Amino acid sequence: MMKTKILAVVGPTASGKTGLSVALAKKYNGEVISADSMQIYKGMQIATAKPTEEEMQGIKHYLIDFLETNISYSVGQYVLDARKAVNSVIARGKLPILCGGTGLYVDSFLNGIGFVDSSSDESIRKELSVIGQERGAEYLLDILSKFDPESAKRLGKEINVKRIVRAIEFYLVTGKTITDQNEESRLSGSDFDSLIIGLTAKNRQYIYDRINRRVDIMLECGLLDEARNVLSSDLSETSSKAIGYKQLLPYFNGEQTLDECVDRLKTETRRYAKRQLTWFRRNENINWINIDEFKSTDEQAQEAARIIDEKGFIDG
Repeated sequence: MMKTKILAVVGPTASGKTGLSVALAKKYNGEVISADSMQIYKGMQIATAKPTEEEMQGIKHYLIDFLETNISYSVGQYVLDARKAVNSVIARGKLPILCGGTGLYVDSFLNGIGFVDSSSDESIRKELSVIGQERGAEYLLDILSKFDPESAKRLGKEINVKRIVRAIEFYLVTGKTITDQNEESRLSGSDFDSLIIGLTAKNRQYIYDRINRRVDIMLECGLLDEARNVLSSDLSETSSKAIGYKQLLPYFNGEQTLDECVDRLKTETRRYAKRQLTWFRRNENINWINIDEFKSTDEQAQEAARIIDEKGFIDG
């Protein structure tokens, strides 16, 4: 059976993924499916660098700006929604182009990792979260290591309580580990024939400088007002993790100067970009483009097209 072709554009924040994905969509008759865990939320326009109508250039985008901030969202739900979006793109005779920097979303979708709806139980999750608050993440990690040492080892490298809780919850509800589930999904194979273009820089400081400039531009575009609105709204466990809002809270509370908060925002965004690059660097199938070696998005698109043609990815 022929696999569905999907082009993907990945990389750290401020690397120019939106511009390149739009350029490739125009060249290859495509439409864009976002793989960004925060651009899904309404009202989070500036801090998430959500593409504007002008930036979309008439190219249809999916999975952005569709969820209220008080609703949590999971990678499992993303896999389901992205599948629906891809089917819609295919039905319209277009090429699906996945674009985003949320590595877990990208990998889970392209690698065919399945998540079943029956694998969650809110009461168990709440109980585990309370245990984590009372006894610490290391205690939960020790529980996880008893039945899923591989996940415990992976999650222990960068403690993420939510993901540890999720791994334990999955086992208690389904009777199988997330490691086993992921392995089964991989063995069944992906339905997609994907080619991934990754954006990075030969000199990482180049990306960091772009991040600093972007934050300055965000402030000029009204980030402070947006942050006040977002912070005063009801946030879910997912949306509350967006970078660009809580970093400004000390300024709103009169505890720090604006410059101090902006410096912290830039620092945390640079750290996030570093984590993104670390995640994507593990994938040997990504075709990398150094954005600091090209003068414009058009030149980057030409290099991406060269890679696509060299791989024989697009027929005709």
